[in-house]
Amino acid sequence: MHVIDKPGKNTVRRDRFIKELQHDPYHSKLKLKSATQCPQCYAVYSRGHWTWERFQKIQYHHYCPACSRIRDKVPAAYLNLSGGYVETHKRDIINLIHNYEVREKLNHPLKRVMAMREVDSELQVQFTDAHLARGVGTALKKAHGGEIQYHYGKEDVLLRIAWSRN
Repeated sequence: MHVIDKPGKNTVRRDRFIKELQHDPYHSKLKLKSATQCPQCYAVYSRGHWTWERFQKIQYHHYCPACSRIRDKVPAAYLNLSGGYVETHKRDIINLIHNYEVREKLNHPLKRVMAMREVDSELQVQFTDAHLARGVGTALKKAHGGEIQYHYGKEDVLLRIAWSRN
């Protein structure tokens, strides 16, 4: 017989004391007013999140977190792709990244690729959202194999992903 302790008045719930290491400064804790539109990408803040909805009357303007990151050149995640396979399959890899971004951005305006460039023999991609970067990394691994590593910063909210295949 397994006995489960019932929480009583002397039981301490430690799970309530878990805190983030650091809050992402690009995601405001303050809620914006509804019908706020980003002047850069035209996404609309409505009912607590950014959408592609169209409103007849936009009352406020405020840059969305993705456009703010792009403007300030502060990515939420990096993806570095290396190895001989990248050079020979570059077009397929870039198409996979682009198609994944388009699909995600359709419902999530804050998920975007900020920049993509070649440095030495590596392809480097910057993202406005860590979940998008992680999804792209998973899709690359599934479609092309290779090795993937995820590195979360201890003091910041930055994600670094390294994917390689020879």
